[in-house]
Parts: sequence; structure tokens; C-alpha cells
Amino acid sequence: MFYSERLRRLQLHSLELRRLFFDLCMCYRIIFGLVNVCVSDFFELNSSSQTRGHPYKLYKQRSHSSVRASYFAIRVINVWNSLPADRVDFSSFTCFKRTVERIDFTPYCVTGTVSDFDLI
Repeated sequence: MFYSERLRRLQLHSLELRRLFFDLCMCYRIIFGLVNVCVSDFFELNSSSQTRGHPYKLYKQRSHSSVRASYFAIRVINVWNSLPADRVDFSSFTCFKRTVERIDFTPYCVTGTVSDFDLI
């Protein structure tokens, strides 16, 4: 039985999509001080003036190795910065999770397919 069929039968998203969702949740917790870690150890808020997008965009430092590119603080930034401001509610963690669950993140996945989102 194929992986996609097992996911469909168990009504689960792919591991890659679930990991991405939890990465975004942890990113929210760090930025808004819901965990006891220093924000500056992980992220740097992008201080440039913005004309579009949400106000919590992060600055992404260039990584010179493929190993560093897979670190949590690096791999989550592109997805975090691309969150649509008109669809994501940053007012509370519960609201954030609820709105992020409805976004299609398959363009950011290597193995995820659109059929994984048929479960929602």
C-alpha cells in the first residue's frame, strides 16, 4: 500500500505537512513570547518598512551550507514570511492555529501533494 493511500485511510496529512504546521506554531510561540527562549537566538524581525504582508516578517540570513539550511530557524522563515495577512489571524495562538490549518502549503513541500489536503 502506498504512503498516500495510508494517509488517506488514516485521515492524516503527510509528515512533511504536519512538521511544517508545527514549525509555524513554534515560530509563533517564539515571536510572541509564549515559550521561555530568547527571540534573538532564533529570529531577527525584518525592520524594513513594508507595503504588503503581515507585520511580523522575519529577516533571513544567507546560509552557506545545506546543513544550516535545514535548521528550524532557517527553514521556517520563507513559509512564515509568505503567510497571507488577509487570511492569518495573529491575535491569539488559537486563532493563529485555526487560520493556518486552512492554508495550502504544498508549494513549500517536496513530497506533499494536493490530495493530502482533501482531508480537511
